[in-house]
Amino acid sequence: MASPLQVGITGGIGSGKSLVSRIFRCLGVPVYDADERAKILMSTDAELAGQIKKEFGPLSYRPDGTLDRTYLSKVTFGKSDRLERLNNLVHPRVAEDYDSWLTSNVSFKYTLREAALLYETGSFKTINKMIVVSAPENLKIKRVLSRDAHRSREDVKAIMSSQWPDEEKLKRADFIIYNDNQHLVIPQVLMLHNQFMSATMPK
Repeated sequence: MASPLQVGITGGIGSGKSLVSRIFRCLGVPVYDADERAKILMSTDAELAGQIKKEFGPLSYRPDGTLDRTYLSKVTFGKSDRLERLNNLVHPRVAEDYDSWLTSNVSFKYTLREAALLYETGSFKTINKMIVVSAPENLKIKRVLSRDAHRSREDVKAIMSSQWPDEEKLKRADFIIYNDNQHLVIPQVLMLHNQFMSATMPK
C-alpha cells in the first residue's frame, strides 16, 4: 500500500496552527501533534526520562514520576544552549514515535503533522508538503496573553525570538493559511483538503 501524503503544519506561537489542525481533524484527517506527543513521551519513555534527569537533574521529575514542566521550563527558558540540549534528546524520540504512528495510518490519503519547530529542527525535510499558519505579530502576542495567564509580553517575545520569523517560514511554505482576522480560515482549510484528497496532487 502506498504511503499517504505527509503534510506538515507549523506557525509561530499564537498563529493558530492548533486551531487549523482541529479543523482538519474534523474532516477526518489523522493529525499527529508532535508537541503534545513530546510531553507524553517525556513522562512515559523511561530511557528518555533517564537522559533528561542526567542532563537537567532529578528535579526534572516529581516524586510520582511525572515530568515537572515548570522546573524544566525554568532551567531552559532563555538559555538557547540548554534548550538545544533538551531538543536533541526529545526530537529523535518524537521522530521514531511519528514513524510508528504513520505506519498505522497508511490507509488515509494524507496525514497532518503539527509542530511548532518543524523548520527549526529540520523535520520538514521528511514532509511532502508544508503549511504555514500566519498572523501579525501583535495579534499573536494578544492571543497568547489572553490564553496563557502565566506568561508576560516579554515571555512571548522571548519564545518568538527562539523560533524562525514568519518571513523565513513563508518563503519555504508550499501553502499559507492566513489566520489574521481578515481571512476566513475554514474555506482555506477546505480548499487545501480538496487538493490533498485529489488523485492528481503532486507528491
